[in-house]
Formats: sequence, C-alpha cells, structure tokens
Amino acid sequence: MRTAFAEKGEKVSEKLNAFSIPTNDLNLLLVAYKAEQELVIYGKEQAATAYKKIQTYKVCASSGELGPKRKQGDLQVPEGFYHIDRFNPASSYYLSLGINYPNNADRIKGEGNNLGGDIFIHGECVTIGCLPMTNDKIKEIYLYAIMAKNNGQSKIPVYVFPFKMTDQQMEVATVKYSTRPKLMSFWKNLQMGYQQFHSNLKPLGFSIDAKGDYQFN
Repeated sequence: MRTAFAEKGEKVSEKLNAFSIPTNDLNLLLVAYKAEQELVIYGKEQAATAYKKIQTYKVCASSGELGPKRKQGDLQVPEGFYHIDRFNPASSYYLSLGINYPNNADRIKGEGNNLGGDIFIHGECVTIGCLPMTNDKIKEIYLYAIMAKNNGQSKIPVYVFPFKMTDQQMEVATVKYSTRPKLMSFWKNLQMGYQQFHSNLKPLGFSIDAKGDYQFN
C-alpha cells in the first residue's frame, strides 16, 4: 500500500486535479465492459450530481464467456450492478478490491446452492472470474478507491456489462444469441441500467424484484 502511494499518489492526484476534483472530496464509480476488456473510472465531487469520466484501463485477461455468473466454478465474470465491499492490501494478487457478488439478483437467478464468490478487481494478469488489471495499474485503481473510502463513501458502485450495450450492439447480440432467450432477456434488463447511467452519468438507484430483475428508479 505504501508502495502504491509512493509510486502513484502524485499521478492520481494530478489526474483528479485535471477534472477539478480534490482528492479529499472524491466520490467514485467503476464500470467494466467484458467484451471490450475495459474498466472505466468515473469520479465526482461529493456534492455533484453527475460523474466525470476520469480514465479507462485495459483488463489484461479474461475467463469464461459473455453472460452472467450463475454457479461456482463456471469461470464467469459476473454481470450486473455491484459495489466494492472489501479492500485487501495484502492480496495474493498484489492489491485487490472485492465485489459483492453474489447480490440478491444473482441469488434469485443462480443455479443450485453454490454460486461461488471472491470476485475481485486485482493485480497480476491471471483470472478465473475476476478482473485482473496488472500490478502497475491496480496501484492507481486502488488509490482512487481508498481516497473515496477515506472521504466517507461506504459503497463504491461497480457496474459490469457484457459489452457496451448500445442499440446497435444489442441488435448484433439478438442475432448471435437468438437461441438463448433467457440470456437476451437478462441483457435487455441490464441495458436499461446502461442507458440510464450513460444518459446522465448519475449513480443508479435500483431495486431487485422477486424474479431477480433490476428495477431502476
């Protein structure tokens, strides 16, 4: 952790200053796109309503296929709306940020009783369902998250999409996955959140209904 501050603290501070966001007033949100292998950092001042796109990082390795994680051992990266619930400065993957998978939507839609867990944004460049960012880049990402946490942000949102869910991309997916109506139904539900967030860059308010679908405010 000290190494991360020593090596990346100034760079992260300069990046936030370029967007007029003080380090002691940072509120954070992360968005991942599996197909594009991108993790996008959004930040804002705590009193601001909309986020600003700060930086995009390349996810350096992937496992599984497009689609949600539904059980232990399927190698899938989850898809849905999550938040960071753990900070691990002593991770075996250098530094790591835990995601609250499975959430209630995953529990309702999951297959069997063992849905797996321990999904992280972490260092190194190997994965069996996580988002590996390399040791160099996780230092920066971890610092952004620690700053937000130290500013009182108890839940840092993490939105994970299969791809950039534009109408054009969804049309392509509808053809490609025409034999998987359950998957397309799930993705159409995610697209509602995708569109709402990208229309105003405001954090999503949502609930989860009895079927495990997201209902957006």
